[in-house]
Amino acid sequence: MSINRRQLIHSLGAVALADLLRGGAPHFAPKAKRVIQIMCPGGVSHLDTFDYKPELEKRSGQPMPGGEKEVSFQGANGNLMKSPWKFVQRGQTGRWMTEMLPHLGAFADDMAFIHSMTSRTNTHGPACVAMNTGFVFEGFPSAGAWASYALGSMNENLPAYVAIPDVRGIPPSGPANWTNGFLPAEHQGISFTALEPIRNLERPGAISAEADLATRGYARVLNDKHAELHFGDSDLRARIASYELAGRMQLSAPEVSNLASETKATHELYGTGDSNPLLAAYARNCLLTRRLVERGVRYVQLYCASRASGVDGLLNWDAHKTLEADYSRHFPILDKPTAGLLADLKGRGLLDDTLVLWTTEFGRMPTHQEGTLGRDHNPDAYSVWMAGAGVKGGATHGRTDDFGRRVVSDVTTVHDYWATVLHLLGLNHERLTWYHNGINRRLTDVHGHVIRGLLG
Repeated sequence: MSINRRQLIHSLGAVALADLLRGGAPHFAPKAKRVIQIMCPGGVSHLDTFDYKPELEKRSGQPMPGGEKEVSFQGANGNLMKSPWKFVQRGQTGRWMTEMLPHLGAFADDMAFIHSMTSRTNTHGPACVAMNTGFVFEGFPSAGAWASYALGSMNENLPAYVAIPDVRGIPPSGPANWTNGFLPAEHQGISFTALEPIRNLERPGAISAEADLATRGYARVLNDKHAELHFGDSDLRARIASYELAGRMQLSAPEVSNLASETKATHELYGTGDSNPLLAAYARNCLLTRRLVERGVRYVQLYCASRASGVDGLLNWDAHKTLEADYSRHFPILDKPTAGLLADLKGRGLLDDTLVLWTTEFGRMPTHQEGTLGRDHNPDAYSVWMAGAGVKGGATHGRTDDFGRRVVSDVTTVHDYWATVLHLLGLNHERLTWYHNGINRRLTDVHGHVIRGLLG
């Protein structure tokens, strides 16, 4: 059979584009095949969770040395304020953690902590976007989109990248946290939850399965002919691929969302039947997360809390005024379901090649806001952790001063963080690029260094 020059160019272009949309091979042998990123919007206080400061306890109620007149995001600050809760040592490593996370504390030896994270902004929306995309401005691809672009999905009937918002609402800046940015549309995170399945996916009852398949087949023929006329249009190919994936998901998505097929013991492990409806809802999202990665989804972004409301700290971790009351609500919601997810992954052998990340957008001040019992934003220091594939459990990177106000060793940026995550996925962050507006763009911009001390 003869083939003309135009057909050859089209065929080669189609093959190259198909590889692009599916994702390619890693740059070197990966430690992790998939990622679960737990994101807690609101700026979780490192000083009330994972960064223990005895000096802060000792000098609580006194002015902060050198910061007596410091003004932060919402205004003037008062004196130093210790955590309302005790810190306890957990695991063989003796990791100091708040007593309010008893279930998560059982995994202290699996976690590697960064206590020296910093942000370029102290505003929630840009800081959340920066944590998830590497840039404070919207429009750049999220880490999940980059993973999808680089590696693709391990199941052609499910998306490579799923974002699961909290039942309380979407995070600050909304879908900008899971956007594909300038990458092909196929790499945008597909957003759904255990309570709210993917919209517009179910086949209308008036249309038979046979008619549906026939229509999709006919549409595929039309799409292929149209794409042949525009074979250099990657956006068109990505759009076609997205619609075809949606068609395949009509069969796969209902199955993966069917939590009723799980055992009673599994539901109890996560807490899906808890009397606290917010805890139960987050627990169901955690269980959905395990089912997704188990079936080949490459990257799941799981949210615990939402955007700010008219009352600070009500819907997320933004405890400006009543830290003790706010975190007393949030801690139980995060604790048991997240620990259940880790236990389930570990019990099924999935933690061996799944990287679990816990993130937030910035930290809090060691002082109380003037006239309140809450803490203001602190972009100069916060804590995050990772566990699972390729991670050196019990490791610690970086340190803050005696009050947790600023980083004093191993200052870490989001670019360092994502360089490390990409490394665990077998990707060189300097080689993972996309040409856009005259620049080879990266998740790590022009920065970033792999944090070797966290690698197992």
